[in-house]
Amino acid sequence: MSPASAEPLAARVARAWARAISRTSYVSMAHRELIDYLTVPAERLVRALESENHDPLIPYGIGFALVEDHFTEPASLDRTLAVLGEELAPLGRAHRLAAVLGAIGAGFARALKERTLAEQENIRDAALIARSAAEEARWTSEARFRAIFAEAVIGIGVAELDGSIIDVNAAICEMFGYTRAEFLTQNVSTFIHPQDAPDVWDRYQDLVDGKLDHFRLEKPYARNGGGSIWTDLVVSLVRAHDGTPRFVVAMVEDITERHRLQLQLEHQALHDPLTDLPNRTLLFTRLEEALADPEPHGRVGLCYLDLDGFKAINDTLGHAAGDQLLRTVAGRLAAAVSGGAANGTMVARMGGDEFVVLVPRSSGTAELVGVAEAALAAVRRPVRLDGRSLTVSASAGLIERPAGGDTTAAELMKAADTTLYWAKGDGRDRWAFFDEDRYATDISRYRLSAELPRALAQHEFFVEYQPLVRLGDDGVAGVEALVRWQHPELGLLRPDLFVPLAEETGLIVPLGRWVLREACGQAARWRAAHPDRTLLVSVNVAVRQLREPGFVAEVRDALTTTGLEPSALQLELTESTLMGTTGEPLRRLRALADLGIRIAIDDFGTGYSNLAYLRNLPVTGLKLAGTFVTGKTRADLPDRVDREILAALVRLAHALGLTVIAEGVETAEQAALLRTLDCDMVQGWHYARAEHPDAFAARLAATV
Repeated sequence: MSPASAEPLAARVARAWARAISRTSYVSMAHRELIDYLTVPAERLVRALESENHDPLIPYGIGFALVEDHFTEPASLDRTLAVLGEELAPLGRAHRLAAVLGAIGAGFARALKERTLAEQENIRDAALIARSAAEEARWTSEARFRAIFAEAVIGIGVAELDGSIIDVNAAICEMFGYTRAEFLTQNVSTFIHPQDAPDVWDRYQDLVDGKLDHFRLEKPYARNGGGSIWTDLVVSLVRAHDGTPRFVVAMVEDITERHRLQLQLEHQALHDPLTDLPNRTLLFTRLEEALADPEPHGRVGLCYLDLDGFKAINDTLGHAAGDQLLRTVAGRLAAAVSGGAANGTMVARMGGDEFVVLVPRSSGTAELVGVAEAALAAVRRPVRLDGRSLTVSASAGLIERPAGGDTTAAELMKAADTTLYWAKGDGRDRWAFFDEDRYATDISRYRLSAELPRALAQHEFFVEYQPLVRLGDDGVAGVEALVRWQHPELGLLRPDLFVPLAEETGLIVPLGRWVLREACGQAARWRAAHPDRTLLVSVNVAVRQLREPGFVAEVRDALTTTGLEPSALQLELTESTLMGTTGEPLRRLRALADLGIRIAIDDFGTGYSNLAYLRNLPVTGLKLAGTFVTGKTRADLPDRVDREILAALVRLAHALGLTVIAEGVETAEQAALLRTLDCDMVQGWHYARAEHPDAFAARLAATV
């Protein structure tokens, strides 16, 4: 581990943060002091991101504290958000990180606002004091008040209670684009704006009526000559000596730039920086709103897209080309579904090469399919990257649900994501529609996959044994060990339900190791009880096991620990596994054969069926797939063509010195046919099903 990676995350964040905001504001701190100062908020941010419960007050307070400690320049905030977004991204909680950054920005903006308001209050108090002093000593205070009023950097206006403007300073004239003479012809009501909050003018009337002394708010104004400004407005009531309302004083600060910064921060928190599409946070917000829509018969549709083979583009052309492709695809997707914008249809980027189209008021499956086909067609159009034309495709998962139901946004997204991978599994460059039964099957598989380690640790697996019968005398030659899972809730599970999952997750290695030891130990006990019987135990081996460097040592250890002779053990590998075996796995097979262990090919005939290739492998036996033994049904005999193939396989195997075992023998007629073909051994329900070790022990005792 490098020193950088070994350094605690909070310390790394503090160092990067200090580098970013150093010299952005006039703060008298040395660089080491700045790092120490930022270490505590960095630690609090890391804990906030790692916590299960989001407390917005923590990042809000950190943003607020920056202003209190004189980091007031916009560059301080810009660089803070940028470096925290980059340094905290490895925690992998993009939704929480966006909320934390937004809260820091909100705290920063709030602190700036309160700092400004405090200055405004000081100016207002000074103005009122000056005006009061003017009544007592007009000849000195009038000049003093006029200087403050005229030279103030914030706009000040005075109006009668009926709204007539009677005085303004130069700052407010410049701010609104009026001359002083033009201002004095206006009424306060002239400045009503379409974006005003509904209660603004109710509060103004309460102030005029004497019910309020002052109020504060942020409000837009139309500027004379065009355009608009956003202001921080403080409106105060001036009372006469007897307490009756007399004048209204407004102090106005132009906060247009700060308002734009706030909008920019909000946009950054809710949009993807690469494509400028709505991000995951905004998508979930809109999806939750759509699902909560009380409109009768309303439906919500999702189209979840993922580019096919995008990783190869990044790996071969570079990430810059990949980013260019993502921007191009994002623009095309937005244009392809823009016709549904009136319905609130939205394209969002989930991250990586995944996009989602939300149809919040879907008219039915036909509309959703149309959206998917339009999106896939847009992606298929050739893209110019680095001077070359590149054609890509995408896969899409579609799902639709009624609004106002119990489905949550997270559940809908999960189902859409699963459906997307159905489309990929079905061949890519296509869409798939959600199927409840298929989804339930997938969920069951995911559940079983997650429970496999626990099942192995709690000894829920056990082994049954199916007899291998010699056709020459119908004597028991050995057994095949077959693993079973006794699930505490689902009952007895067939191997085809969990063995593929074990292979996918890698648990087949410890599971196969346990089955091997269990089978070897049981076979050793049977051979000890019947020393005159040369019983063979056959154990299935997965390709993942064969690729393990210590596999040969594991087999040798199982034989040594249990006392089983190597010649009594047969390892079965599928045809596809053996035919592709080269290099180190092939050397392991030969090492096993050198120990005296038998190697058999399982399900022969379902893959390459290349008998000539077997001459290069240390194989001692073939297990013919059951499809060669049966006809159209399990009880039928194979047809003429299959019989000829079966006979040829047996002859060629014998020519290579291999033992032939036929699986799936269900009837006496099938057994008789195999006997005429000189097959060596068989197994199947005609002779016995897989059975408990005690049942097989009784079978052995009965055949002595």
